[in-house]
Amino acid sequence: MDKTTYRALYTWGAESLQSAGVPDAEPDARLLLEYVCHTDRNTLYAHGDLPVGSEMGELYERLIGRRMKRVPLQHILGTQEFMGLSFVVNEHVLIPRQDSECLVEEAMLFVKDGDRVLDLCTGSGCILLSIMCYKNGIEGVGTDLSKEALEIARLNAEKLEKPALFIESDLFGQLEEKPFHAIVSNPPYIRTDVIPTLEPEVKDHEPFCALDGGSDGLVFYRKIIATAPQFLLPGGMLLLEIGYDQGEAVSGLMRENGFGDVTVVQDLTGNDRVVRGIRP
Repeated sequence: MDKTTYRALYTWGAESLQSAGVPDAEPDARLLLEYVCHTDRNTLYAHGDLPVGSEMGELYERLIGRRMKRVPLQHILGTQEFMGLSFVVNEHVLIPRQDSECLVEEAMLFVKDGDRVLDLCTGSGCILLSIMCYKNGIEGVGTDLSKEALEIARLNAEKLEKPALFIESDLFGQLEEKPFHAIVSNPPYIRTDVIPTLEPEVKDHEPFCALDGGSDGLVFYRKIIATAPQFLLPGGMLLLEIGYDQGEAVSGLMRENGFGDVTVVQDLTGNDRVVRGIRP
């Protein structure tokens, strides 16, 4: 097959991904080609006959080969867009997803300029750093058990020029009890028995510890909700991302632990996505 021009190479890439059963084969093939050739989406339509050198062609073939093995596109490209910002990602952090933008947007309704905000299970830091980018003077702290994840979070903070403090900690374990105005978290919430049924991109390439919420998916919610009042100012807000079927259970845990004005927030698809409550 001819692979000497931009369009021909793209066609080969898309067909190769389709043959391997890769979801979104055509856009992935295009994005990988743009990455290799340093082009944009207009190139395919306006300059499809553009010659592509052998080195670029060989690199594109290698990247298509990785994607055929279901390595996530974001791991190949090394970045993911979230809240209009670009975040560095790799196999040590959960890939930021549009679902989590609901958590950030909800937090920004309550977080004020200059507030102190804690992000538990911070991973890439995308939630905390997004809040810091769209609010002024936020004192941001993120915790995670993974040294490798914290390295990525610090890299993203440096890239976005935000002075977040990232601490290696099992949730609240290594924090001084200086209270926060808001605590946010997208904790692991997938039931252990569900993880093997997920797409290969998730179950084989994303960190298990960032997915596994225990036998009922609620292990981290119990820990966070029970301890959060010690680290929240009176009237402070706890906001948690949840799975689509966890609204009732997580809101119940909040009420049992004394939180008021407990609310389940739906995302743009109509699924329960965030539970928030106020420390009395």
